Amino acid sequence: MGLSAEKLREDLDAVAAREPQLASALIRVGYPDARIRDPGFATLLRTIVGQQVSVASAAAVWRKLEAELGDGFTPACLLERDFETLRACGLSRQKQGYARSLCELMVAGELDFDTLPADDEAAIELLTRIKGIGRWSAEIYLLFAEGRPDIWPAGDLAVQEGVKRLLEMEERPSEKATRALAESWSPQRGAMAIFTWHFYANPAL
Repeated sequence: MGLSAEKLREDLDAVAAREPQLASALIRVGYPDARIRDPGFATLLRTIVGQQVSVASAAAVWRKLEAELGDGFTPACLLERDFETLRACGLSRQKQGYARSLCELMVAGELDFDTLPADDEAAIELLTRIKGIGRWSAEIYLLFAEGRPDIWPAGDLAVQEGVKRLLEMEERPSEKATRALAESWSPQRGAMAIFTWHFYANPAL
């Protein structure tokens, strides 16, 4: 239930009405495509699986996990497997710790993806209780899986570089500066984050 293409366009147009540099950039590179992930446990587990490995490697590990645990597996299914079984699927000791942390919080009833706090900061605080899930991973989940419209992952280097290019700055802004620069884009910062990735990656620039 992430931000739809229609919602992205609507939000970007709202910011462009007060940000001439965005209006100009939209003419040059167009609107970004929607980037939507399924909400829930599996998406965050896939984030853990994909940390610090290639997309192809992450996909291979995920296929092995699904083969071992079954389609639509639950947190309890993973917790029932021992270390060697999960290692055979491609999960390192560290990632097993992260995956178990996620599953244990869910089984204990301390984390329910259907009832995450409506307040963004409260939701980020809850998600970062999971070992291996930092602020960036929590923000990415809330943006792509829940479609929260004002999420702004200021610590993302591509976002920082996109802001630099968009605002024609000489140097890439720090995380703190990137957060401050985007205050005037609220409450449409989620669409702006997706646009900065689109703008940063555009080969024509």
